[in-house]
Amino acid sequence: MDTNHLTQKVIGCAIEVHKQLGPGLLESSYESCLLYELEQSDFIVEAQVSLPIHYKGLEIEAGYRLDLLIPGKLIIELKSVDKLLPVHSAQTLTYMKLSKINAGLLINFNTTKLIDGVKRLNLSV
Repeated sequence: MDTNHLTQKVIGCAIEVHKQLGPGLLESSYESCLLYELEQSDFIVEAQVSLPIHYKGLEIEAGYRLDLLIPGKLIIELKSVDKLLPVHSAQTLTYMKLSKINAGLLINFNTTKLIDGVKRLNLSV
């Protein structure tokens, strides 16, 4: 499945969660429900994946965690905030660089229309 098709499917699952729950809940609530929707759509997905830093041959656990990960393909970073800020995109891009995964989705569930809270991110190869 190409990246565009993959992100479309994931966004569809996120829209379903948002339709059912609406805005205003904690990020962790949306994460659990989106994990369920993705698994129901036959995705292999991992939640709260630790992301170490590799520095001079050391593997350092620095407390970074990926909200959701489709291994080797896509990082899904979730928010429930008033609005997405540049720091949220920077965080997701950093996770993408550290994990060497070129595709990311930043999804803010605290919006009236979910599509207004979705940002696709790609690293140049």
